[in-house]
Amino acid sequence: MTLCRLPSSRRRDRRSLLIAAVLAASVFLLEVAGGIWTGSLALLADASHALTDLLAMMVAYAATVMAGRPPDRRRTWGYHRLEILSALTNGLLLLLMAVFIAWEAVQRLRAPTPVASGGMLVIAVVGLMFNLAGVMVLSRASGSLNVRGARWHLAGDSLASVGVILAAVVIALTGMLRFDPAVSLVIVAIIVFGAVRLLREAVDVLLESAPAGLNRDEVAAAIRELDGVLGVHDLHIWSITTGMPALSGHVTVPPGGCHNVDEILTRVKVILRERFAIDHTTIQVESEHFEDMGVLH
Repeated sequence: MTLCRLPSSRRRDRRSLLIAAVLAASVFLLEVAGGIWTGSLALLADASHALTDLLAMMVAYAATVMAGRPPDRRRTWGYHRLEILSALTNGLLLLLMAVFIAWEAVQRLRAPTPVASGGMLVIAVVGLMFNLAGVMVLSRASGSLNVRGARWHLAGDSLASVGVILAAVVIALTGMLRFDPAVSLVIVAIIVFGAVRLLREAVDVLLESAPAGLNRDEVAAAIRELDGVLGVHDLHIWSITTGMPALSGHVTVPPGGCHNVDEILTRVKVILRERFAIDHTTIQVESEHFEDMGVLH
């Protein structure tokens, strides 16, 4: 198995991220101008989120390009983990932006400021259209954590745009100026939800946790059921990057069966690939007396 994702998939990721970056930049410029013009904190909050979207796309694109580089003498796994570091950076950016928006919203709740609801509504609708277009573009890309992180940014911004639209309508109909910062706090909740989920997944990969949906005990039991296998130990399952699980372990066989090592190893690799979709494996086959020789492994 090669450690690189299919070239066509990586090229599709890059193209999608570039298109999404252009859309995010358009939303950011539109909402900054609109927020200043209308006096809407909700629009400025959404613009801040759009800025993190833009940064996320740029970081994600750079990480995708770097992750495609082949392994070298020092980095024998290649640069795949850059995608995870990118996702981690995006999650932290989201949390920092959420703190800033929440602070501003609290100040506006204490002292409401006038808002031009008509212009706010038009700009929010246009921003929503651009955000939804970005989500659609990234939905056609791969399911890597890096791309999913970028998609989370745009999905959250789309929901935020809906909130801004609702705030504009309410303010226009009732004159309740506090509804603008109140919607900003809802946007903060959306941002935090996406950021926490993204950070949790990135940290799981960095801690080399077993990928979601893969149970180590179930994998070990499946290997033990194979003919000629007496036991399994030192079994480790982790992700090199999203969608690239790896496994290493020791398989114990009867002393007389050691001449069939290749056959046993093949059966183990086949079941790991076909039943658990684990292609990259490192298996040590040893007799049941191997540990008695005092060899540490």
